[in-house]
Amino acid sequence: MAYRYTQLTPLFTGWLTILLAGVIGMALAVLLSFIRPLEYSSTTRILITQELGAVDAYTASRSAERIADDLASVVYTSTFFDKVMASGYSIDPTYFSDDAIKLRTQWKKAVEASVSRSSGLLSIAAFHPDVDQAEQLAQAVAYVLTTQGWTYTSGGNITVQVVDAPLNSRYPVRPNLLINGFSGLALGLLGGAGYLLISAERSRRRHHFMHEE
Repeated sequence: MAYRYTQLTPLFTGWLTILLAGVIGMALAVLLSFIRPLEYSSTTRILITQELGAVDAYTASRSAERIADDLASVVYTSTFFDKVMASGYSIDPTYFSDDAIKLRTQWKKAVEASVSRSSGLLSIAAFHPDVDQAEQLAQAVAYVLTTQGWTYTSGGNITVQVVDAPLNSRYPVRPNLLINGFSGLALGLLGGAGYLLISAERSRRRHHFMHEE
């Protein structure tokens, strides 16, 4: 037990250094977060149902979930992007690059599609520095899914409908300053503790070497 305490002694005596390293790490993480523009979100939810006739509820639910998964994947495609831009909503076309590769990356960052398990609920989140543009994107994606979503699935008798109108965030949600700051703090604390332990070990070895001579 005494040996363990000796090894950890630098952490107790150098707690101020560890704390300082944590604060510096948190500050750097928050500052680096501002390299990219702050983005608002607009989230809408869509329900997918399929008429399968005389089947049990579990089979119907699994079928709707599979269709929702397919549509969630389709949202990120370039052809779907083209339909969103041609949907008639007031989306600023200059926000997206003319380069096909950059455009694909931008589009994947601008929208997120997720499926609630054991249901046909598909959540769509759009992100943009302008909250109004985020809402326009969410509405356009929902419009394309509800009017043309059936063209992307192999099943029949599919109904796609909006069940939650777009809900806009009051404050920027990306980058997440709270999570980034906490991550920076944790890394700073670990870095500070590691520095003290390594420094103490080097000092111990140097002292041991000098005494051997």
